Amino acid sequence: SVRCALCRRVTRVERHRSVGSASSALAPPSPPRTARSARLELPAGYPASRGKKRAVLVGVSYTGTSYELKGTVKDVELMRNLLRDKFGFPGDSILVLTEESDDQSRVPMRENLLMAMRWLVEGCSAGDSLVFHFSGHGVQKLDTAGDEVDGYNEALCPLDFEEKGKILDDEINETIVRPLGPGVKLHAIIDTCHSGTILDLRYLCRLSRY
Repeated sequence: SVRCALCRRVTRVERHRSVGSASSALAPPSPPRTARSARLELPAGYPASRGKKRAVLVGVSYTGTSYELKGTVKDVELMRNLLRDKFGFPGDSILVLTEESDDQSRVPMRENLLMAMRWLVEGCSAGDSLVFHFSGHGVQKLDTAGDEVDGYNEALCPLDFEEKGKILDDEINETIVRPLGPGVKLHAIIDTCHSGTILDLRYLCRLSRY
């Protein structure tokens, strides 16, 4: 078992898993998405490519804190190599955010992370293949709006979450799910605690065991 240093959640780790039956639970429908009125203004140095394949890869280590994580940057490096070498993603269509970046716009602060997510889906069209990968901490927060089936919001923790706040599932859904049009595929790999419903999708898959 592994205990998260931030939320204290314990996750069982098994070499072999048997997957139980899956069921879908309908959550409240998302409001209709609205078209953006102006083109996104990107920071200098952002990838210029608007290819059919693009990805945002985020690794947050929280260096120097009591909840520091090891291996998140390595996760991102491995994912970048996989996408580029095995799945044909152009290197200039992969945006990486880690604490090791010399470019301040690519350090995984809250606003930088949201900007990267907007870049990922901006101008997407049928046939596009998008990847969002986040390796870091995730938490649950009590839902005060009454729109969560289980009574909790899930949230990602950017590097500056203690000062600037976490990114709730509602905001994640609004940023990278609602803008997707017909024929656009988004693959999200969320390596955190409480990640099962982090995109706030309408359907929930329940497994009988870990």
